Amino acid sequence: MTNENDSDTAYIFVGADRSQLLAVPVLEHSIRRHTSMNIKLRSMDDVVLPDPKDIRQGKRTGFSFARFAIPQLMGYKGRAIYLDADMLVFRDFRELWNLPFNSAKIIIQEELPDEAQKQSKPGALKKRVKQCSVMLLDCEALSDWDPVKIIAGLDGQYTYQDLLYDMCILDESEINYGVPFEWNSLEHYDANKTGLIHWTDMNTQPWVYVNNPTGYLFLEEVRIMLENGSMTLSQIEDEVNLGYVRPSIIQEIKDAGAGPVRQITPEQVKRYEAIDAAAGFVKHKAVFGAARERAAAVKAYEAKLAKEKGPAAAVAHAASSGILGTLGSLKRRLMG
Repeated sequence: MTNENDSDTAYIFVGADRSQLLAVPVLEHSIRRHTSMNIKLRSMDDVVLPDPKDIRQGKRTGFSFARFAIPQLMGYKGRAIYLDADMLVFRDFRELWNLPFNSAKIIIQEELPDEAQKQSKPGALKKRVKQCSVMLLDCEALSDWDPVKIIAGLDGQYTYQDLLYDMCILDESEINYGVPFEWNSLEHYDANKTGLIHWTDMNTQPWVYVNNPTGYLFLEEVRIMLENGSMTLSQIEDEVNLGYVRPSIIQEIKDAGAGPVRQITPEQVKRYEAIDAAAGFVKHKAVFGAARERAAAVKAYEAKLAKEKGPAAAVAHAASSGILGTLGSLKRRLMG
């Protein structure tokens, strides 16, 4: 993606793996539907980056480190924005795109409001934390961001948590906590306020889970796309057949008819869950399978370190790097 220095063009990079590729065009459609800006959007599922040698500091998703490649992909010019794939937009993207950097190099989310801190939905965290899943980047100011070198720093200079949660490669003065919650609204929707909803809980994302209370918003965007021809039912069926999308979504779309899609009834929940169960559908099967493999590899690596250097050193390093409980943290998906 090149930077044409057009002030009315938004350069959007979306973190995604293969299992989320249906969500990417739905997100893009929602952005375009609510703005007259020029949109240049790239899914980062094809960005190939190395892993650190220390497997305990490795990526938690296929796109964990991709955001650090954005300034390089932009030729270190202009501004760009990083989004996760599991999002949907409801207001003019200009509001987010035009946020002022105020001499900072990146803009990330503000402190969360009280109403967003606690969630009762199954699969949700008891308390949410602010994220870097919506991040504006001043690419010229980030001319020292070489993704390969940044990843190499995980071999002893800092941990995965330091990098992805604390943005330790920047000074605090270079970070602007200026993205309002309504532009990274974690599993929360207010029809009169929300600019962007983020389905951050992997187990309950609308394309894999029937009973998400805000899932109808995703289905309505899909319905509109089917109606205007920007998506076909066969595209969705292909993702279902590959196991990335729940089979019941086909029936739910048919039941919605001309729309708009509304929240489903308890009776519909049972019917759609029965469809998925009969098909043997497993939510995020490939992603969680990879996570289990990684957890086993980390355990073996820790055992090797314990044998070579002593158990105290290995356990201390694991605890400090946030590796213990890796699989559980992926399921919660605090950070993409």
